Amino acid sequence: MPPTPAPTPTPRAVSLIGAPTDVGAGAKGARMGPEALRVAGLQQAIESHGVTVHDRGNLAGPANPWLEPVDGYRHLDEVVAWNRAVHDAVHAELAAGALPLLMGGDHCLGLGSISAVARHCRETGRKLRVLWLDAHADFNTQVLTPSGNLHGMPVACLCGLGPQSLIEIGGQVPAIEPKWVRQIGIRSVDPGEKRLVHQMGLEVFDMRYIDEMGMRHTMELALAMLDDNTHLHVSFDVDFLDPPIAPGVGTTVPGGPTYREAQLCMEMIADSGRLASLDVMELNPALDVRNATAELAVDLIESLFGKSTLMRR
Repeated sequence: MPPTPAPTPTPRAVSLIGAPTDVGAGAKGARMGPEALRVAGLQQAIESHGVTVHDRGNLAGPANPWLEPVDGYRHLDEVVAWNRAVHDAVHAELAAGALPLLMGGDHCLGLGSISAVARHCRETGRKLRVLWLDAHADFNTQVLTPSGNLHGMPVACLCGLGPQSLIEIGGQVPAIEPKWVRQIGIRSVDPGEKRLVHQMGLEVFDMRYIDEMGMRHTMELALAMLDDNTHLHVSFDVDFLDPPIAPGVGTTVPGGPTYREAQLCMEMIADSGRLASLDVMELNPALDVRNATAELAVDLIESLFGKSTLMRR
């Protein structure tokens, strides 16, 4: 019988932060994501594992103007405003000793969230590891993007490739080093974006790798070399999941992780005992079926905080 993993430490207090915008996306609806997660019982699910949860409500920002791209970017000023608000809110919660859980909103907001985490790590002398759970690499640039949608660019911006107003939000350019990132579940990458990912040296566990090697081996490598001085940030785009089990996203891509693979991914993150901040992005209730995707997302998030399928001694 395999050994039972060591008990997962009870996390610090969790702060829920809603960011109700789809300003960086190509489809409307992700602005309703935070409320869908609340309706699906996110706070109660986490609290059931003995964790204190504070719902900080929703951040405020500009409306989605739904305009065409300008110089390769759609809604740049609005995206900057939202990411500044996210950065400040996430950084404040980290400084107060809480675990911030950012409820998106579209994935452009990962820039503000992770830049705040990187700033906190610089201030506290900690190392950073980012797990990017997504169907997409989100490593497009102004030149490479086919759409101008900024939710396809946050990882590139975090690595210093983007407009000055975005890349400087965390106070240092680049905010992170590519070697700190592990991308998992990737299966839709534009050709020029693919070349740039290889050039910058991101570590990517795409779906072929998961198919060949399995989720367990993938997560062992993605979590390797974590220690007591490592801050683990998880940025969970709901389109990471296979569309039949998670239809409520604007950018579905066939062939994602199954329910069991996703549960194993989350349980292994929990087993590491290192989770210190979390994004949940791209949930789009306008495209969902009876809030089923939100309920699945809550189920998986609960696994990050202690729910386990283990029946081992």
